[in-house]
Amino acid sequence: MVALDVSAAPASTRMDGRMRLVLLVLLVAQFMLAVDFSILNVALPVIGEGLGFSLAHLQWIATAFALAAAGFTLLFGRVADIVGRRRLFLGGMAVLGLSSLVGGLATGPEMLMAARVAQGLATAAVTPAGLSLLTSSFPEGPLRDKALGLNGALMSAGFTTGAVLGGVLTDLLSWRWAFFINVPVALAVLLVAPAVLRESRPRVRPRLDVPGAITVTGGLLALVYGLTAAGERGWTDPVALTALGAGAVLLTAFRAVEKRAASPLVPLRILGRRTVVWGNLAGLVAFVTETSLVFLMTLYLQDVLGFSPLAAGLSFGVLGAGTIVGGVLAPRFIGRHGARTALVAGGLLQAAATVALFALGDDRSGLWLLLTATFLGGVGNMLAIVGFMVTATSGLPDSEQGMATGLATMTQQIGITMGTPIMSAVVVTSTTVLDGIGLAVLVNAAVVLTGAVLAGFFLRRA
Repeated sequence: MVALDVSAAPASTRMDGRMRLVLLVLLVAQFMLAVDFSILNVALPVIGEGLGFSLAHLQWIATAFALAAAGFTLLFGRVADIVGRRRLFLGGMAVLGLSSLVGGLATGPEMLMAARVAQGLATAAVTPAGLSLLTSSFPEGPLRDKALGLNGALMSAGFTTGAVLGGVLTDLLSWRWAFFINVPVALAVLLVAPAVLRESRPRVRPRLDVPGAITVTGGLLALVYGLTAAGERGWTDPVALTALGAGAVLLTAFRAVEKRAASPLVPLRILGRRTVVWGNLAGLVAFVTETSLVFLMTLYLQDVLGFSPLAAGLSFGVLGAGTIVGGVLAPRFIGRHGARTALVAGGLLQAAATVALFALGDDRSGLWLLLTATFLGGVGNMLAIVGFMVTATSGLPDSEQGMATGLATMTQQIGITMGTPIMSAVVVTSTTVLDGIGLAVLVNAAVVLTGAVLAGFFLRRA
């Protein structure tokens, strides 16, 4: 947890005791959710052996979680606006703790898969509810920017921590502790949160747009499944192409449904806001590129340099440090230069750091370059992510913060899902692993640079 020095700050930027408690509760919850995304990656082979998963079905331990987490995020973001964000947040945390306990006690594949789906659904509920509680608890401006900066820093650090923690727990104790570790954290949040968090929902409850909920949830599920299948079987796989096509059709239908809905899930005027559209596209680029870069560097460390999984995971500690530094610096940077400049500057720094990784060779003499570049890339990526969150949620009333943060969370989770299959497809086009990684690094940097330039241009006109 990063201490905030506000002793010399003006009154408008000073957090009181209650704000600090709100921030602490929400940051702990978001950090735990981020850890959950990556904590099982290292443990998958061990889980497969222990519970009898076939090699072909092993990836579903991760895929089932991703499908539920990404597919239902936008729906739960709107549900939070209707039934109350505090209520959905607490309900989701209870489901997360219970499903983690069930996962740790699993005796067979069916029981574990049910727990993973429940964890994904809990994540889809808690993430937008928690973010909307954060944005509605802190007024737009320096205080909200500071809260979002810390949230983004701990979220990114959570991804790295999950990879390291999963390896440590599996090696020293058992893969079951990758589930059990959530239980006391969820219980602590549930004990403290009711006394700290205030309910937040509109006075007049809008009706839930059921046709919109069905089409967008079905479209997102099909899209995430198609991306996952493409990463495993290739981009010409008929199942992957069918799923991606179905996702495109359903999401197109969703837009048509929203035009006619009396209480749309996402009002078209929101989708027409330049800050929402380009803020989320910039965020998508940030998550696609940084999470896939972790995949590329993991491939480099293990397949090229021969590092163990645990050593490779520990090497990303510098990336986690970079994201924390970026998260702490981002609010001050945004306060001085604006969110648009943070998006552009962060993207440019991340692109430059990524390009430098093209110089890596097949020996360990370039390890210093990898560590330096990933640290700087983490700083730049976090500047961009906080800039994206501020841009995508600013200028909207509190009654629509659940929907706005639902969109932002959906962007985050789809970006995490998309990055690895895309870069994996680039890697396999080359004859050697090192050449493939080098090509993918250049593609990654080009995507970051393009996103930064486009966001800077179109947001200037907002």
